[in-house]
Amino acid sequence: MKIVLNKFEGHIGPVFSVAFSPDGQMIASGGNDNKVRLWSVNGQQLRVLEGHTSPVFSAAFSPDGQTIASAGSGGLIRLWSVDGGRLHLLKGHIGPVFSVAFSPDGQMIASAGSGGLIRLWSVDGTPLHMLGGFTFPVKSVAFSPDGQSIVSGDFGGSVRLWSVNGILLRMLESHIDCVNSVAFSPDGQMIASGGNDRSVCLWSFDGDLLHVLKGHTLFVNSVAFSPDGQTVVSGSTDESIRLWSKDGEALGVLKGHKDSVWSVAFSPNGKMLASGGTDETVRLWSENGEILDDKMV
Repeated sequence: MKIVLNKFEGHIGPVFSVAFSPDGQMIASGGNDNKVRLWSVNGQQLRVLEGHTSPVFSAAFSPDGQTIASAGSGGLIRLWSVDGGRLHLLKGHIGPVFSVAFSPDGQMIASAGSGGLIRLWSVDGTPLHMLGGFTFPVKSVAFSPDGQSIVSGDFGGSVRLWSVNGILLRMLESHIDCVNSVAFSPDGQMIASGGNDRSVCLWSFDGDLLHVLKGHTLFVNSVAFSPDGQTVVSGSTDESIRLWSKDGEALGVLKGHKDSVWSVAFSPNGKMLASGGTDETVRLWSENGEILDDKMV
């Protein structure tokens, strides 16, 4: 059973996004206070990235750990160096941007927003092309581990699988309300999705529905796979974080947040879990319930 290892306080208002750096030594968080904050895993706030003028809904590290992408309700995507320098400003979305993701090779960024489109960009800020023509806003987007496919979840309840050149490969239909989060397994063979229908769905890459995970009592806002692909984590408006096996077995419930959990992420070594919530905190959970010394983290 995981317990809280550390609690990071600094954001004013909800924390909508958390992400680990590739080396596992930092966490980026985006919040309602228009800021991206960088933390060491021992809880020290390293720096604050200021530039957004509206809430930040999504933040992501590049695979080499040198760049951070962030986006939010203002419709702009900002690229930062990890030391806080501003790199590029990506303009094109009309309305909020809910999700940003780097390709595995670090050469592209995908962004999803209210205009019903997924936009692809080069890391120098050049627009590449668009996927979509959605009827509904796109809430979440993720690259496959090989970088050849993109999965998206939208407000209409659809999970869609695309080739990176814009071909719609298949639609995965099970959710009956907004899909808030999608994620690929590390081997690319499974997809997890979570939505307002309180369920987590596990799919094969071929589109077969493998498991529907029930337990949350309110919206599922975030899903993620562990680095070994054996575990799925989900965060919910019901204030809880749930752990599941990839075979659909319920493994445990983590409670500590005092309001909605908006984002969950595994550390690269799978030994820690980060979460962000409406209670203005970023929480770090240990793997097995043992409180680790700061130097061990």
